[in-house]
Amino acid sequence: MRLHTVNLRRVGDYMTTLKSIWDGVFVIGIGATLLTDLWSALLRHLGVATLNYAMLGRWCMHWKSGIWFHESIRDAASAPGEKLVGWILHYLTGVFFAMLFVYMAEPRWIAVPTLGPALVFGGVTVLVPWLVLQPALGAGLASANTPHPWRSRATGLATHLVFGSGLYLCAKALTFF
Repeated sequence: MRLHTVNLRRVGDYMTTLKSIWDGVFVIGIGATLLTDLWSALLRHLGVATLNYAMLGRWCMHWKSGIWFHESIRDAASAPGEKLVGWILHYLTGVFFAMLFVYMAEPRWIAVPTLGPALVFGGVTVLVPWLVLQPALGAGLASANTPHPWRSRATGLATHLVFGSGLYLCAKALTFF
């Protein structure tokens, strides 16, 4: 993947090298994912179900056996370390999404972040769980096999909009350093 090389200028002359762009992307991805996790913790506190990342880890650990789709990931055999693997994959996904977003928006977005594109990108990222993860875990296309599909979809979309907001907030925070 090619990352645009630009000379980013702003107060304090921060973000002027390709390395600092990658550092910024990493910080933005981790930060946006952390904010998403805080949102998910609030939802769980309010009694709203969210993804258990151990199930993500379990799903990925079944790949080595050639099993990609499950009727119900909860009924699949547990795997040692699935919780740790799931959380690591969750954060790697957040960094990957931040990298993809900055690449698409161009790296100068880090120096002058705007909320609109980050929110749109966050909203679009919900397609990954709807079209890939949920069917593979047994929840069906866009949560179709869950007890309350539209509630699950709304929760997923809201969570991904929080991720998009997190991209913006974390990039904005970087402008103060």
